[in-house]
Amino acid sequence: MKKLKKYYTSSEFAKKAHVSIRTIRYYDQKNLLKPSTHTASGARRYTDADFAKLQQILLLKYLGFSLSDIREMTLGSGDRQLLLDSLQIQKRLVEERLKEMQNVATAIDSTSSTLKAGQEVDWSKMLNLIHLTSMNQSLSTQYQNASNISARIRLHRDYSLNKEGWFHWLFKQLDLKPGMKILELGAGNGALWSQNLDKLSKGLTIVLSDISEGILADAKNEIGDNSEFQYAVFDAQKIPFADNTFDLVIANHMLFYCDDIPKTLKEVRRVMKKDASFACATYSKRHMHEITDLVQEFNPEIVLSSTNLYDRFDLDNGAEILSKDFIDVSCHKYQDAIELSESTPVISYILSCHGNQNAILLDHYNEFKNYVDEKVSGGFYITKDVGYFICKKT
Repeated sequence: MKKLKKYYTSSEFAKKAHVSIRTIRYYDQKNLLKPSTHTASGARRYTDADFAKLQQILLLKYLGFSLSDIREMTLGSGDRQLLLDSLQIQKRLVEERLKEMQNVATAIDSTSSTLKAGQEVDWSKMLNLIHLTSMNQSLSTQYQNASNISARIRLHRDYSLNKEGWFHWLFKQLDLKPGMKILELGAGNGALWSQNLDKLSKGLTIVLSDISEGILADAKNEIGDNSEFQYAVFDAQKIPFADNTFDLVIANHMLFYCDDIPKTLKEVRRVMKKDASFACATYSKRHMHEITDLVQEFNPEIVLSSTNLYDRFDLDNGAEILSKDFIDVSCHKYQDAIELSESTPVISYILSCHGNQNAILLDHYNEFKNYVDEKVSGGFYITKDVGYFICKKT
């Protein structure tokens, strides 16, 4: 015997969900949750399926999504990646709020200690303590795992005009030979290798290194059980390998993060065999400048990086820097750009950066999202100016 579908009145439905009848009616008016049916007199009737959808709406609202966001997620195509990206954005904002509260607690403790000691409180210093601690924490937690890197990779992977992809193109340029011993510094989530596992030459030994144990764990998960790969946690300024060990050293968008670039390059040269190659990728100040323009137009106080990394090592000054330790330095550009009309990937990218944007946007997220929505709705073009240097050890 077929089980009859149970219907709830608006009052019963609201009571079941612990919300007001007014909320149920409001969600109907906003096209978030329509009743399954109406009585002849026009009264709303809801089902258990409607209740499941209401639970989804209430959870997303609790997590910080706006009603317009929720409408897009619940009435849209059911794009799991969109929902995942959106959840990661909300998680990042929650983490930023937690850091902010921890910083406030630190300032309170410091102020209390000063008062107990009978000393004058330097209120300006206490306020600076909150902001400085926030920036330091942002930098220190930026690369605990590969989530920030992955957010940036997804923007390039899913919306770039060059469909070959950076990692496929770069891998092809490396021209790996059987039996080579390779070191990648700052390997990140291992995308250079995980995306090219089917193209590996026989007998390679590949050492992936990073300063973050968490990131290397993510790389190992991506690459899987593969005997060619080894993993090592260390600072590139002090490479724990003997002289003349590697046939190829790779630094993919990482040299500009090194505190002492000349020291790092001398270490790279030391561990390279005679006639070995060093491949190091970077970009120029023109790269992704539309993203910087976008956030600074919203708030000119936002900076997406604590330093201008391109000033330290980029496509314009890289050859001069490398020529002090290497010969036959040449630069090779990757032709590409990004076009999209969705805000979520752009926002994910912005929040993954290691500047002050999260602290500033924390209390203005909905306003910022509406701003980005409007900016990208008709199509948004992002310049890419990226490439790599290849050079030799004498």
